[in-house]
Amino acid sequence: MPVSLDNKVRMIAWEVTRSCNLNCVHCRAASSCGPYPGELSTDKCLKLVDEIAATSSPVIILTGGEPLLRPDIFEIAAYGTSKGLRMVMATNGTLVTPAVAKKMRESGIQRVSISIDGKDAHSHDTFRQEKGAFDKAMSGIEILKNSGMEFQINTTITTNNLSQIKDILKLAKDIGAAAHHIFLLVPTGRGKDLAAQAITAADYEETLMWFHQESMNCEIQLKATCAPHYFRIMHQNKPKSEKLAKKPGGHFHESTRGCLGGITFCFISHVGQVQPCGYLELNCGNVKKKSFSDIWDNSEVFRNLRDYSKYEGKCGRCEFIKVCGGCRARAYEATGDYLAEEPLCLYQPKAK
Repeated sequence: MPVSLDNKVRMIAWEVTRSCNLNCVHCRAASSCGPYPGELSTDKCLKLVDEIAATSSPVIILTGGEPLLRPDIFEIAAYGTSKGLRMVMATNGTLVTPAVAKKMRESGIQRVSISIDGKDAHSHDTFRQEKGAFDKAMSGIEILKNSGMEFQINTTITTNNLSQIKDILKLAKDIGAAAHHIFLLVPTGRGKDLAAQAITAADYEETLMWFHQESMNCEIQLKATCAPHYFRIMHQNKPKSEKLAKKPGGHFHESTRGCLGGITFCFISHVGQVQPCGYLELNCGNVKKKSFSDIWDNSEVFRNLRDYSKYEGKCGRCEFIKVCGGCRARAYEATGDYLAEEPLCLYQPKAK
């Protein structure tokens, strides 16, 4: 019972380096300054771009670590652009200068995401474990704006900043962000130490309900990531949200699904390991040994994720499985089984 006859990859998060200039408390990769052995060479990166482009035309998110620490990052971005791929970048914003912004534009990067996890310097810097990180990120944002680069704000939600999420959304709108994407904490990497700060299932539901209501009239795009229940909530409230399809970005929500890992999305690590997502560290193959298309088409993990009949627990019984699917990374962290039911879901499926 496959998810779709068309399982083309539509988005790839590519950890071009694990090195980072910050030591954020939630980091899935537990990144630090490095260096990290085994990272892909420039030639291998360009070959990988060729392999991806031969498969489909996905959005490529250049991420890390901190991607701006990779000396050849703009060569990689420009090559992807030349192959017709939409290249975007996820950065902490602290290393953005006018010269960097100029190179971003010249290499064809179309959007930059900046992580803001607090409404002010104190809360953000505590999260990022670096005094001055907030001010540097805001400075980077101002430089991006002045260069004409589109940017979005990403926020990882924990119990520490849940009460600030409305203020962070207001901040995103006030500074001119094109979008605000919220991420619900998945306790992997350094984030395992924050497991006690993960919000409850009830807070999860309430937050996503609020976010959905905000999306109805918000002037910028709102998207929930690592929060597949959002799409169940969206469909439960569909009569109220039909106008969403008429506004910019509305079609994006209608044409996607909660957990995309292994279905239309994957993650490539700094050493070339392909995974369903950055939080679900299952080795589906390595691009140093196999072609990307071979891994994408033939990985047993990916094939299982595309087969609804293999999902277990209430996820397997749920009438919203096609639009939600549950977070496979949370299921794996809680049970050791990536096909188990999502542990942070209050919804009870209707009897079939």
